[in-house]
Amino acid sequence: MSSPDAATPLTMHGVFIQIFDVGVLIAGGSGVGKSELALELLARGHRLIADDAAEFVDADNGRVQGRCPPLLRGFLEVRGLGILNIERMFGASALLASCPLDLILRLLLPTEVTEMPDRVYGQRNTRSVLGAGIPEIALPIRLGHNLAALAEAACRDQQLKRGGYDAAADFVERQMRAIEANATSVEERSA
Repeated sequence: MSSPDAATPLTMHGVFIQIFDVGVLIAGGSGVGKSELALELLARGHRLIADDAAEFVDADNGRVQGRCPPLLRGFLEVRGLGILNIERMFGASALLASCPLDLILRLLLPTEVTEMPDRVYGQRNTRSVLGAGIPEIALPIRLGHNLAALAEAACRDQQLKRGGYDAAADFVERQMRAIEANATSVEERSA
């Protein structure tokens, strides 16, 4: 990351892609599989904004807007394959000039995982980008995981959260009601 002033964009390392209508920065260490995940998502019809060095600016509407430096536009570097021209491979509709940053997916190698994610809430936090709180989800990489399906599910969940629905809160509330109903039932049988 670089330190921006009002005229200088913030450059962040990763692949910036639009999944459904959610702008996602796929972040993580070198060689973790960011570009391979992006390639799978492009094959599923999602759209690339920037590979390797995405630029972010504070938009007039208070959201963070991301774009690609002109030199890198339309290209994706994939280890073992080299530089790929996404427009020529997938068509012009596979590229997007810019979009808001809505979510950061941080890919973690097994050696980077210090604790198992919470089974209800996952491994989520909020990251400050240009003063805006951006949701961040850490995804541990494990053999057999379908990262593209997980990324799509994270984006669908983010869409629901934007609409006011939180699945984890709903689940916890249902559990609490069931516990309370069971406790009431036990008290009534005991009386």
